[in-house]
Amino acid sequence: MDITFVIEKFILVAIIFGISLVIAMYSTYAERKVAAFLQDRLGPDRAGPAGMFQPLADGLKMFMKEEIIPTHANKWLFMVGPGLAMLTACIGTAVIPWGSQITIGSKVIPLQVTDINVGVLYIFGVVSLSVYGVMIGGWASNNKYSLLSAIRAASQNISYEVAMGLAIIALLLVTNTLSLKEIVEQQHGWHWNVLYQPLGFILFIVCAFAETNRAPFDLPECETELIGGYHTEYSSMKLGFYLFAEYINMFVSSAVMSTLYFGGYNYPGMDWVASVAGPVLAPLIGTAVLFAKIFAFIFFFMWVRWTIPRFRYDQLMHLGWKVLMPLAIANVIITGIVIAIVEKF
Repeated sequence: MDITFVIEKFILVAIIFGISLVIAMYSTYAERKVAAFLQDRLGPDRAGPAGMFQPLADGLKMFMKEEIIPTHANKWLFMVGPGLAMLTACIGTAVIPWGSQITIGSKVIPLQVTDINVGVLYIFGVVSLSVYGVMIGGWASNNKYSLLSAIRAASQNISYEVAMGLAIIALLLVTNTLSLKEIVEQQHGWHWNVLYQPLGFILFIVCAFAETNRAPFDLPECETELIGGYHTEYSSMKLGFYLFAEYINMFVSSAVMSTLYFGGYNYPGMDWVASVAGPVLAPLIGTAVLFAKIFAFIFFFMWVRWTIPRFRYDQLMHLGWKVLMPLAIANVIITGIVIAIVEKF
């Protein structure tokens, strides 16, 4: 194996991992600033200019806090839970195309860790694994509130994965590929999939809220019923890992939605920009456009959290099984009929 290939991938993984952590860290700052704006408050404004150093202060506080493991907890699983939550949150970035390839002389550097031909299935596999960190943490805590929260999280994730999978099936009927790179390339120009699958996108984003445990679907962390939820017994950086994993999941979900439905790194006029900017700068501009779309989705996640009240659990299940499921099935059927008619005539 070419050593330069390994070095390139290692550097790309390190950069993506670092960016994910920084975005997760400053998403906590943005969350409070967005909440303050919507509620006519100031938000963090003490640590640094406009409170910019607040995430650093929070991180230092997490490191300095006393770490407590409950006496009757399963100590090994208690430590595994937060690590598994972080791991499953981070590995989803491996198949996302962050930009088109950079050409330096005769060297071509793709801005994607790996382009597997089942990238969509990989994403779903990672999404399915993410619930294990929550389940293990809630069960290992030996706390009835944490366990109830873990059970809620598992049933919620399973319920909404079904509708999300059906939404993706309709998209795959349109794209005819499971490769995220190919899906992005098919959306070159204004051929964004959201124009062909508007209902599928709405279903996907609603399910994404449920999968990331974001309000109004944050039933596993319902303070009035479950104290802190599955991480009630956690402290120090173990708690920090769970909180970081939630924001990384939000970042990855936003990247997946931007890739599948909003063209990824594609934008209007990119061919002209490529002819002017060159083979190095043009792909980086596309990457910046992708991150702009991601930040727009992250803002939407936060906007919804501070606007819509939390569902009751029976309402959550009713929406998942009796509303989203029939709509997703209908979307698959309608998409199949339209494609058959178009191919016929």
